Amino acid sequence: MKKLNTRSFKLLAVLLACVLFIQMPAAYAASLDDLKKERSELEAQKKALNKSLQQKTNELKTNQNHQEELISQLEKIGAEINTTNHNIAVVELDIEIANQEIDDLEKDIEALQEKIKQRDALLRERARAIQTGGTVSYIDVLLGANSFVDFIDRFSAVSTLMDADRQIMREQKEDQEKLEIQKAELIAKKENLEANKAELEKLKAHLVQKKKEKNKLVDDLEKEEARLHDQKEQLETHIHETIELSKETEAQMKKEQDRLLEIARKKALEKAAAKKKQQQSSVSAGSGNLPTVSAGTWTRPAAGRFTSGFGRRDIGPIGSKNHLGVDIANSIGTPVIAAADGVVSYVGTMNGYGKLVMVTHSLDGAQFTTVYAHLSGFTSSVGDVVSKGDQIARMGNTGNSTGPHLHFEIHVGEWNGKRSNAVNPLRYISL
Repeated sequence: MKKLNTRSFKLLAVLLACVLFIQMPAAYAASLDDLKKERSELEAQKKALNKSLQQKTNELKTNQNHQEELISQLEKIGAEINTTNHNIAVVELDIEIANQEIDDLEKDIEALQEKIKQRDALLRERARAIQTGGTVSYIDVLLGANSFVDFIDRFSAVSTLMDADRQIMREQKEDQEKLEIQKAELIAKKENLEANKAELEKLKAHLVQKKKEKNKLVDDLEKEEARLHDQKEQLETHIHETIELSKETEAQMKKEQDRLLEIARKKALEKAAAKKKQQQSSVSAGSGNLPTVSAGTWTRPAAGRFTSGFGRRDIGPIGSKNHLGVDIANSIGTPVIAAADGVVSYVGTMNGYGKLVMVTHSLDGAQFTTVYAHLSGFTSSVGDVVSKGDQIARMGNTGNSTGPHLHFEIHVGEWNGKRSNAVNPLRYISL
């Protein structure tokens, strides 16, 4: 705001000096009074705007704080979702293992039941054989021996049969007990499986709920961001509408200034020439401030202070802008050098860049384009083959610039109007 009216205020001061020293006619003084009145009105508008800007700034800070709270909640819910997903994976693995164990146990039970069934058949067959052979007991068999040797043979046979019967009965009992244990284990595993399935459903329901909460927060965040950007756009429009002098007002002021300065024109031109000479002398004095050329493929393009980096940044009360390069501040006339070997592909003026130079590079099979903006003058031409460290321009304050500095960009490939291939220069140069 202050910069906007500085030129008008200086011109008014010069006009007032002309009135005092040259004693202009009363008609000129009347016109000057009109300009003073207009200046007072602008001052009042500026004061009101400052108050409005402060209010808007506070509102934007409040919105930003709200956004930070939403992001914090979003991060917390995201952590809960990750934990729930992990728990679901664990339970699903437990279910998978339980199903496999149940399958194996059912197979073991089925095999054991088959063994018991076969042994039952064997025992029934032996019982039928005994019934068919009469009621002859093992004692009768022994007493029916014809000799001692026959007795020994019969005793050995009877012992073998008795041991076999006892082994069969023992195995049958053990298998039946094992069967009961496995059946109980199967029931427990199935109950545990059902509990895991219930827990899984509960976790999945919790996950769905958290995702809904997350989506709602994302919606709120997007709405808040949209509202914030709308406020910024409204504020920017308000700034331009309130501060910018209309073309009609500018034309009227210029006409009045030309009329009032007619008498003192020669003297003003002499002062302007002297001031220009002084500025040129100052630029020349700063032309020797060359940066140190780094080893390797790339080097920093100018000496000075690093003032702004790559990415989004806050610019006054009008909000964030996307800054596609880095800024190096120094005095007007500071040498600007090629950041790498290449060919000068553009020299001229472009929109907010002001005066700029572009250099195309072919490095290790890859193409790059470097941009050097807000210059005060050029020391190279289109088609010049330059080496890293060669001076190609002088630092300035042209275009959309708030002070003497170099705006430096690196693009992978050819430069395009959307600047979609811009990369952070700090990936290649050191400051």
